[in-house]
Amino acid sequence: MIALATLLVFVVSAIFAMLGLGGGMLYVPIFHWLGFGLKSVVIPLGLLLNGLNTLLALIPYGRKRLVDWTGGLPMALSALVFAPLGALVAPSVPSKVLLWLFAAAVIVAAARTLLVAGKPDPAEIMPLGRRMLIGSVVAAGAGFIGGMLGIGGGFIIGPLLMWIGYDTKRAAATTAYIVTFSSFSGFLGHVGHMAIDWPLLISLVLAVIVASLLGSWFMANRAKPSWVKWFYGVLLLGVAAKLVA
Repeated sequence: MIALATLLVFVVSAIFAMLGLGGGMLYVPIFHWLGFGLKSVVIPLGLLLNGLNTLLALIPYGRKRLVDWTGGLPMALSALVFAPLGALVAPSVPSKVLLWLFAAAVIVAAARTLLVAGKPDPAEIMPLGRRMLIGSVVAAGAGFIGGMLGIGGGFIIGPLLMWIGYDTKRAAATTAYIVTFSSFSGFLGHVGHMAIDWPLLISLVLAVIVASLLGSWFMANRAKPSWVKWFYGVLLLGVAAKLVA
């Protein structure tokens, strides 16, 4: 079980590090399908690994100067505050409802990604003040939803950043920056009812460390944004179909 979970997390982490999204969109269904408890293991573990993945992805992104540290800070702080609130709500929501909400979030993320996959990057970015204001409001909602479902909120923040004018690579890098805050703060909100096996946790953390550095390096240096978007969108549709089947 540990070996299979580690292999799957390694692959997912490498793919999602390229998008700045952490991996919660697939960590959660993977752990759920492997039979772990949704509220005691799946959601908190998804958030922890999500935050670790995006944190490590910031290393190559930062070196390439792809992260908008100034513009992204208000969004990161907004997500930081609201993610624990979502985590506090999660235990009182029926597991079936959480899974359906998660499936809906995956479908929205997939549809949005496929719609823009063939489009060129924006030619112009919004003024700093405007994008900080809009981003902060949306990041608050993304943090709350991410904290509740174990996914960090990157599926909302990434498309938002591209809408307000970030190119694909800069959007991925800045999303990783914001999602790191929401993931770790959301994880802390779940600590009180968490029950995670230490050998499993150590194995998964090591897999995320290696895969995240590889995936983010590849995105920063080699990847073509269009095919990354197509692959991500199709992958999420498959996950959503499996969740609701």
